[in-house]
Amino acid sequence: MSRARRRTRTAALAAALALVATATLTTQSATAGVTSLGVTSLGVTSLGVTSLEAAPAASDLYVDTNTQAYAAWAAASGTDKDLLAKIALTPQSYWVGNWADADHSRDEVVDYTGRAADAGATGVLTVYAIPGRDCGNHSGGGVPESEYARWVDTVASGIEGNPVVVLEPDALAQLGDCDGQGDRVGYLRYAAASLTDAGARVYVDAGHSGWLSPAEAARRLQLIGFSDAVGFALNTSNYQTTAATQAYAEQVSSQVGGRPYVIDTSRNGNGSNGEWCNPRGRALGEQPRFVDDATSLDALLWVKLPGESDGACNGGPAAGAWWQEIALELAANASW
Repeated sequence: MSRARRRTRTAALAAALALVATATLTTQSATAGVTSLGVTSLGVTSLGVTSLEAAPAASDLYVDTNTQAYAAWAAASGTDKDLLAKIALTPQSYWVGNWADADHSRDEVVDYTGRAADAGATGVLTVYAIPGRDCGNHSGGGVPESEYARWVDTVASGIEGNPVVVLEPDALAQLGDCDGQGDRVGYLRYAAASLTDAGARVYVDAGHSGWLSPAEAARRLQLIGFSDAVGFALNTSNYQTTAATQAYAEQVSSQVGGRPYVIDTSRNGNGSNGEWCNPRGRALGEQPRFVDDATSLDALLWVKLPGESDGACNGGPAAGAWWQEIALELAANASW
């Protein structure tokens, strides 16, 4: 997907109306609930998504009702229900990794992306199974080196429609930091190609603004290249502010041919306090939306699912487990 493109534009009035409509719907859903059929799509209409190739059709980002946050919201009452609605009714990514076998993971992808496509919405997948994942820390694991290509192909075969894919959080930023990574550059190249061939719009994760220098992030992204991946992703599961991340991202983009990027804003409403694992006092960030402006920003996304623990640290449960206390804190501290 390396062919040149010109950024599309949509009218400012259409953008304003889309934002207002989304805010109104979110507020109404928080207080009035949803129909017996459940929420199928809620978010901000695409405002001329930017790309170096064909952009996805205008659509909402998909709200998945099969999440821990949605279950917690459905079971809550009073103020807790109002707060949890901010999370449960906001589009978020679906994570797929090696916690299930490849065939089961493919079935999950079929189900999620199929529901998104049926709703006329854009799903977001996070692929997280790189060998040597997280260097053995709280999210350690990953697929064995000899199995990664087959695992990715199996997962890719389940894709319906044209979802956004955030590819392997931390994998590029941790390149060379520990043993057991195998040919990580080769794995990422292969995954980007396989997922793109299946119809996905792939953004390679490149850490966050407090990690690598812009020049080093760009250098590592160039190792993977953009013959398949459309761009890069930043701030996945982290807390750097949107402003700081975008300033950093523009520097990186300028060194990789103007490639577009996406930012995880799920928990960056109060910025970072220097901790990465279940820090307290944080807040939900800006609601997800596609972006079309004078920058290379394609979208603000919620990649990390707010309320799910980073790991057994700062009083939290195991990585990925629902932690209602911190979910309520994130929602209560949000500026919206």
